[in-house]
Amino acid sequence: MTAYSNSDAARDLRSALDKAPAGAVNGEWFFITEQAGVSSQTGGYMYADGSHVAEGNHAFQKVREVVEKLEASQIQPFNKVIVHWTKSKIPLIQGRVTVDTLFDETIVPRGPQDPIYEAASVARRAFWEKYGSVSDGFKTEQDGANIHNQTEWFGPHRRVLNMKSNTQLTLATDGLSTPWAGIADPENGVGCELFMEFDASSITSHQIDDWAHFLINLGDLVADGYQIATDVEKYGAILFCTLTDEYNPMTRIILSRDCRKIDNLPFGSVPLIRVTPIAESEIEHLDQSDEWASNAARHALAKRQIET
Repeated sequence: MTAYSNSDAARDLRSALDKAPAGAVNGEWFFITEQAGVSSQTGGYMYADGSHVAEGNHAFQKVREVVEKLEASQIQPFNKVIVHWTKSKIPLIQGRVTVDTLFDETIVPRGPQDPIYEAASVARRAFWEKYGSVSDGFKTEQDGANIHNQTEWFGPHRRVLNMKSNTQLTLATDGLSTPWAGIADPENGVGCELFMEFDASSITSHQIDDWAHFLINLGDLVADGYQIATDVEKYGAILFCTLTDEYNPMTRIILSRDCRKIDNLPFGSVPLIRVTPIAESEIEHLDQSDEWASNAARHALAKRQIET
């Protein structure tokens, strides 16, 4: 393809951007090229006081067209395009348009095999090894990652670990705190991990498998929710979801704050959230009208001598 420069793009945009809504004196558009399957475009025309003009969406399509030409030409690598337009103060004279392309390393998404994922996994395993023996032969893991290595938890890890001490068996999610694949944000996934504790002497292998698969599904809800870890920290405990009949007599799930945190993850530490199944009888006479029925949740846990 014939080279297509920023100057060519500015020339092609000038007449289109000059068709500005009444009162617009300048405009600015930002285009981020496709990163892990997603591109974005923002901006618009502005009045003299700096406020945005509601009209003028025709400019988005024209900007997208010139960005596609710049991408096809690729004189220099870039992942961000900034377009500026300034209305001419002289009647019948075209406005001034500039097109700038740049490569911003901070928005480059993590690739499918980024070593940061394994670093997160190692940090979690090191944490749990302080509390018991982590079973190598047990790893309930759900496949289904897309080409960017994103599972339902947005990172490559969607699994459960099994830890056993002398009297206690612990199941814990292993992946909610893995940095998301396909994005660049410096965050440990959804910023938490879930765990459940059982009496090691009485739980059966069938029950272990059932609760492990339940934790996978619960992790899906937490990953899809909005700031669940923040709400648990705020309220101490929340009544989160109901259980299916197969878990009778347990009918509800409480998520509650734990004093421990998993350290040494790629972007700092994340809190642990305790998962407690309860029977309806434990809360049926309690007021559940407050946010997340948190008072009832804390009361039920206090009866079980679980601190929040």
